Amino acid sequence: MSEYRLEMRGVVKTFPGVKALDHAQLQLRPGTVHALMGENGAGKSTLMKCMFGIYHMDEGEVIYEGEKVEIKGPLDALNRGIAMVHQELQPIPERSIGENIYVGRYPTKQFGPVTVIDHEKMYADAAKVLKEVHLNFDPKAKLGSLSVSQMQLVEIAKAVSADCKVLILDEPTSSLTAAEVEALFTIVDELRAKGVSIVYISHKMDEILRISDEVTIMRDGQYIGTWQAKGLTTDFIITKMVGRELSNLYPPRENVPGEVVFEVKDFTSINPKSFRNATFNVRKGEILGVAGLVGAQRTELMEGLFGLRAHTKGTITYKGQELKIDQPRDAIKSGIAMLTEDRRATGILGVLSIADNVSIASLDQYLIGGIMLDDGKIEKLVQDNVAKLSIKTPSSKTQIQTLSGGNQQKVLISRWLANDPDVFILDEPTRGIDVGAKYEIYCIIAELAKQGKSIIMISSEMSELIGMSDRIMVMCDGRVTGFIDGDKANQENIMALATQFE
Repeated sequence: MSEYRLEMRGVVKTFPGVKALDHAQLQLRPGTVHALMGENGAGKSTLMKCMFGIYHMDEGEVIYEGEKVEIKGPLDALNRGIAMVHQELQPIPERSIGENIYVGRYPTKQFGPVTVIDHEKMYADAAKVLKEVHLNFDPKAKLGSLSVSQMQLVEIAKAVSADCKVLILDEPTSSLTAAEVEALFTIVDELRAKGVSIVYISHKMDEILRISDEVTIMRDGQYIGTWQAKGLTTDFIITKMVGRELSNLYPPRENVPGEVVFEVKDFTSINPKSFRNATFNVRKGEILGVAGLVGAQRTELMEGLFGLRAHTKGTITYKGQELKIDQPRDAIKSGIAMLTEDRRATGILGVLSIADNVSIASLDQYLIGGIMLDDGKIEKLVQDNVAKLSIKTPSSKTQIQTLSGGNQQKVLISRWLANDPDVFILDEPTRGIDVGAKYEIYCIIAELAKQGKSIIMISSEMSELIGMSDRIMVMCDGRVTGFIDGDKANQENIMALATQFE
């Protein structure tokens, strides 16, 4: 028998205009956590989708438990003991937790001549697997009653229920709290002890160095190398990922904050459990970071300012003039832009082209005679932004959902740049983006501030807030609890304000 449970050799996968995998490879040993790393667009998820049968390889082979196999689809993969927890969740919120765990493979029983779902067995089995992964959920409860992070944990339970020998975790902690991450690591350790081979995809260096046994790095669809995790450093991994050294994770601060231009006073949600009496200001050319723990209502406050959530009292003032914002259209007309937290759900229009996604918020600027779109002007707008923001795409007609996360985020920034807004609200602008693309996004943000734009940036990464912000506003339980100058900010004084409950 081979020392490897599963091998992928010489894998090639091409999409229209893009060679996603160029003779990539991977070797998994039993009872190990194998980290798969690379920038967005390196081919990590594509390689895993080939392993799981979502994509069919153009070239290459899969050797599973010593035999060459052809994985015809996800159900075939599951039947062989290969399970995958995807980065982008696809829950069925109106169905129960148990039904979501066993969707596509429900236990059945005979009811006379008719085969029906054995709900009793399904819920009993679901309760057992939830207990196995330390989740205290009622399997009969609607999945939609859970938070996004809890749904992610249910997805992991779903994978475990398949009694898998190979488990692929694609960005499993992107929506999890610190406590939930610890719970996940406990599950991973238990599965590793049982001999499961785990592929772990993440951009979080501390997680990789803590949880993995081996690390494989990919770049531009190609295999770069595999190393024992013990002894690796963050600098080494980054250099191999991006093909060059990054001497600094954050660009130099060249912006000079000026006078106060944007003010919010006593802003209070219609929901009594959400934000209340929020008061703050932003200066011209300033990056105001917004910190807080899960449940601090940072996103809700910003969505309220952008007209996505109703408020009962409070004022928004720009350059001394009070703004009336009841819906996003009002905010856009007032020169405010918002990059939302979940680019898949509330940002990109996945099946539309890059050109459509860039121009959608400013179509009235590209009308001929008020009725027809000027495709030539839109194409110039897209090409200007592709060049300015270094967006990697075959053409402006490419569907945005085929791009990497970092390039999708750049397209969304381009959407708002087309409107030339004065105030940018950026909610988790680098979530799920690799270190190289992060730096590019940071440079864009820094350049906007240098041009005099006012930036409000929510981030759950303290190092990002400290590295990018001129000031940091901290929230706890719907309230603004304090402000810290960027050069005086550290994890301790941010956490002190972030846990300042009434």
